Amino acid sequence: MRIAILDLGTNTFHLLIADVVGKKFQILHKSKIAVKLGEGAIHHNWIAPKPFRRGINTLKGFASTIKEYKVKKKIAYATSAIRGAQNGVNFIQTAKKETGIQINIIDGLREAELICYGVRQCVQVDRPFLIIDIGGGSTEFIIADDKKIFWKKSFDIGAARLLELFRPSDPITTKEIKAIEAFLEEKLFPLKPALLKFPVDILVGSSGSFDTFAEMIGYRFKNKNIIKNVNSYKFDLNEFNELAGSIILSNLNQRLKMKGLIKMRVDMIVVATICTNYILRSFPIKDMYLSKYALKEGALWDAIN
Repeated sequence: MRIAILDLGTNTFHLLIADVVGKKFQILHKSKIAVKLGEGAIHHNWIAPKPFRRGINTLKGFASTIKEYKVKKKIAYATSAIRGAQNGVNFIQTAKKETGIQINIIDGLREAELICYGVRQCVQVDRPFLIIDIGGGSTEFIIADDKKIFWKKSFDIGAARLLELFRPSDPITTKEIKAIEAFLEEKLFPLKPALLKFPVDILVGSSGSFDTFAEMIGYRFKNKNIIKNVNSYKFDLNEFNELAGSIILSNLNQRLKMKGLIKMRVDMIVVATICTNYILRSFPIKDMYLSKYALKEGALWDAIN
């Protein structure tokens, strides 16, 4: 069977098309489009007119690709921006009317579960690990091993939300960094008892910002894209720390010139770095990995199984 998975996030809409035979799959097509659904109104729980139309037009393009590939089954999942928006149902109805795509809104726990299913296909380690998926609207934390999910939670602290809430200077000031860290300390309070109960020393960052960290490290230290033909990557934490320092000290124009950093992430990478630094400092993390697989690959695995 040929399946299309649509992952409709706050920042990015993803399309994955795969042929499935038994429990195995072959990916035929992958694409992602920056839609920035949260732009301008995420803190009012609203999808503003421009991003609303951007999202629908992106889905029209996806529908055309799905038709071209003669897909038999479509699965579309909407996450933080659409589930939290007062006009999210209107977006879903408009999408169905204009594209024929039926969107399913999933809650944060289901989102975390699907992310874990995706990560497990990429990263094989011999002990439990903490997954972090920094989205635009929400950030998911999952404590798991290769067989079991011990704990999972979704927090409304995505990069787009943090930017709208704090509106940091350029470059960000020490005072603003401390304010964001204090906010994270308060919001992520449930994570501390979970990690006491299920201790880990491995952090796995899925997709998004962690793809960007790895690409930037590759160009900075090895003068090449180190994740081009691989699905996972083990970070050198010294290299990450050096990169993180330069991101936080940089202004917009400097970040625009940083190789491996796409334009859509030039603002969000700063708050994503602060969030990652907070986790690395607050918990005894020894190893950090990238998983290029996330929700859409997890949703494909879930559909197959």
